[in-house]
Amino acid sequence: MITLILGTSEGKKILSLLNEFTEDIAVTTATNYGGDLLKKYRYKILNTKPLDIEDLKLFLIDNKSTILVDASHPYAQVVTENAIKVCKELKIEYIRYERPSVSEGYKDDIVSVRNYDELNIKLLDVKGTILNTTGSNNIGKFMNMNLDNRIIHRVLPSTKVMEKCYELGVKTEDVIAIKGPISYQLNLAFIDEYNAKAIVLKDSGVEGGTEEKIKAAIDRKLKIFMLERTNPVYTNSFYEVEKLVEYIKLYLLGTK
Repeated sequence: MITLILGTSEGKKILSLLNEFTEDIAVTTATNYGGDLLKKYRYKILNTKPLDIEDLKLFLIDNKSTILVDASHPYAQVVTENAIKVCKELKIEYIRYERPSVSEGYKDDIVSVRNYDELNIKLLDVKGTILNTTGSNNIGKFMNMNLDNRIIHRVLPSTKVMEKCYELGVKTEDVIAIKGPISYQLNLAFIDEYNAKAIVLKDSGVEGGTEEKIKAAIDRKLKIFMLERTNPVYTNSFYEVEKLVEYIKLYLLGTK
């Protein structure tokens, strides 16, 4: 069986192409929302809860997996590290789908930071509103920075996320709840509406809407802070879904 760890929109395309020749697939996502997006595709197992390293190991064993495709988000570092470790232990073929980066084309426009401690230091020089687009899982890090700036958090419009914002003490008027990716024009509108002077983002690739954020921020002369991706060493990785699926097909046929 093929196991897919899905955490990006490309998961739908991966499933669609795999379904052209197999439905012997087990899928795991971190949320119910992620699972809901996959309802029209064919697979035998769907898990919608986060798996720690032991959970993942059992999931692979129970489903007799021979291939694991890690298409988790570029910043889901722990998920990827766990997947690599478990596959090595169980002698399962590990394949990484990695979204292409967009940061290389904007090196002169962005300030890259390695972590939130470094980001905190950089944000001390910002005067005015900061737009945080790094996701709800990182709001607590911003709240702990004790900045005087108003921080607007762009998050997914789910009940769970809104409850998290409330629990962390985020004011309702400081939340933009919208499903991305969003257009260049809408990014401009949010920047203008909140009179933002800086934006914090991740390099989530073209598919994640990163380029539209950067272009809008450049045109409004915002300071742009980007959290760097970690760079694990992959033994087998792909940047194109079609090539990934072709490799899987050949592997199943025994020619890889």
